[in-house]
Amino acid sequence: MLMTEMKYDVKDITLADQGKNQIEWAFKDMPVLKQIKERFIKEQPFRGLKLSACVHVTKETAALCIVMKAGGADGVLVASNPLSTQDDVAAALVKHYGIPTFAVAGESVETYKSHIEEALKHNPDIIIDDGCDIVSTIHARFPQAADGVTGSTEETTTGITRLQAMEKEGTLKFPAVGVNTSMTKHLYDNRYGTGQSSMDGILRAANILIAGKTVVISGYGWCGKGCALRAKALGANVIVCEVDPLKALEAAMEGYRVMPVAKAAKEGDIFLTVTGDKHVIDIEHLLEMKDGAFVANAGHFNWEVNVTGLREYTTEIKQIRPSLEEYKLKNGKSIYVLAEGRLVNLVAAEGHPASVMDMSFANQALGIEFLVKNKGKLENRLYTLPQEVDTEIAALKLKSMGIEIDTLTEEQKKYLNSWDI
Repeated sequence: MLMTEMKYDVKDITLADQGKNQIEWAFKDMPVLKQIKERFIKEQPFRGLKLSACVHVTKETAALCIVMKAGGADGVLVASNPLSTQDDVAAALVKHYGIPTFAVAGESVETYKSHIEEALKHNPDIIIDDGCDIVSTIHARFPQAADGVTGSTEETTTGITRLQAMEKEGTLKFPAVGVNTSMTKHLYDNRYGTGQSSMDGILRAANILIAGKTVVISGYGWCGKGCALRAKALGANVIVCEVDPLKALEAAMEGYRVMPVAKAAKEGDIFLTVTGDKHVIDIEHLLEMKDGAFVANAGHFNWEVNVTGLREYTTEIKQIRPSLEEYKLKNGKSIYVLAEGRLVNLVAAEGHPASVMDMSFANQALGIEFLVKNKGKLENRLYTLPQEVDTEIAALKLKSMGIEIDTLTEEQKKYLNSWDI
């Protein structure tokens, strides 16, 4: 498809060459996706199918889109977050790879919604979602568009929560694969990726020393575990806030202090939310914080911290650095908000390293293949990728790392599958 025939919306098409370099750099550290691409080129599993993807527009996402196109998909990409878009990558996808892309860093909410509609105008057979934005828009506003959808994959915990709600209500109109429930996704991406990239975002935004400070992590799922682990490794005193007794117990057994947010608010120096829920840190918590506390979010949506409500208690908002704002409060204190309360690892930094997204996007690619191969056989509910697919991805990663593992002997297999020993 020629650019003159292609509809797209990017900030500056002249950034395309720089973006191409970025994409090629990412691909060098994505060996699993490259192996999948080689198979897709031969087998063409998506030939004749239209794909709409709503994901963070980064160099790693570009690699996924290129792999899907190599497998025959006619794809369109829109941004799942207005602040995470890499404009040079968006331009490169249009100019060098012929993938219609609708993403501009800093785009307004109205533009963001119009881009979602562009994804729907593509009349997708298959959907790749991050936060359930395309799927929820179909169900809420364009239910007729669901008729032609084979299925969707979902990248995030937040999106899976929304899909679970649809399934529970009986309103989900097509099958969905929750990629985030695969071990090779949440183990690699959430724990190692979010843990490292969130600390990277905090450091880039504020350039502060973590060692010796009290870091409060709200949420001890896989992302929270990774963030707590990395904060501890940097010398922080870590407090974990949880609502789940099992997760709270696990955090306590790992050596972290565990307490409610209301109590932690008075002790923390740096706060990071990773829950997928709303107003986890609310006004009463913000007003109780120390003068000079830093507040950040690594959950999907920007309402985990009630930054909007905080403005009512503020006398002045001062831009200190590109992703750091000082909220001067009426009570005389100052609170430093990172990345406007949006995903700090993607707004203030570059998100996960390519080697991490290699695993996540391998799950996305194989998740779509699973839906296509099983078209007409699946119920309208949320699925987890089969264990053998998860194992295949792990095996491909080990192979790329030059790591060999043992295999069971026939005697051992027989022993493990027998009760009569």
